[in-house]
Amino acid sequence: MRILVTRPLPDGERTAQALSAAGHDVMLAPLTRIRPVAADVTGAWAAVIITSINAIRALTRAQLEPLLALPLFAVGERSAAAARAAGFRDIHTPRSDAGDLVRLIVSRRLGHSHPYLYLAGAERAADIEGELKRQGIAAVTMVVYRTVTTGFPPDLFDAIDHGSIDAVLHFSRRSAETYLAGAKDAGLLAAALKPRQLCISGTVAETLAQAGANAVEIASRPDEASVLALVAQRSP
Repeated sequence: MRILVTRPLPDGERTAQALSAAGHDVMLAPLTRIRPVAADVTGAWAAVIITSINAIRALTRAQLEPLLALPLFAVGERSAAAARAAGFRDIHTPRSDAGDLVRLIVSRRLGHSHPYLYLAGAERAADIEGELKRQGIAAVTMVVYRTVTTGFPPDLFDAIDHGSIDAVLHFSRRSAETYLAGAKDAGLLAAALKPRQLCISGTVAETLAQAGANAVEIASRPDEASVLALVAQRSP
């Protein structure tokens, strides 16, 4: 198949390489990029929470060092691996999504007087801080990165217009929204919705379905391996 990968670099490159190794023709067109946000993460914290690998990437070594001795709760094996590579040792990872992360934190309640530090993006699908506070656990959300739109490259317009894309991989709601907005502005929305829309989560899939996409599929878990598994399910 010819597959469109819209996720930002460097993750988009890794996804494209995995697809190419499986024999697919890949079009890599990042529609967003990650920009670190200046933040003061110093303070007394009970633990660190991350829901994206970008939270680790956004911090400097000097920012990370005081946090490394703390327990860390991470959504996804790749986020946990990045935290481990950065120097964290006491790492806890739920089986699935942010909801499971909250349940894991509650079940391992540290009984600490200090709040948990949630290193987050400017746009978030889940209210981790609010959910924890409802469970009696203090938390502070610290924005350390934001996702910015890069726009459509010319060859992506051509590929959509000629119907040469068989599937589109969506790894975030923001990138899905950018894909839809760019196609709509070019008068190509109907053509952009024809390929299989392979989504990392139900939230992302809802964005595509509401726009009129019929061939929307959701990964069994919110991670790259599960999205790639969707590709394999119906590959010729």
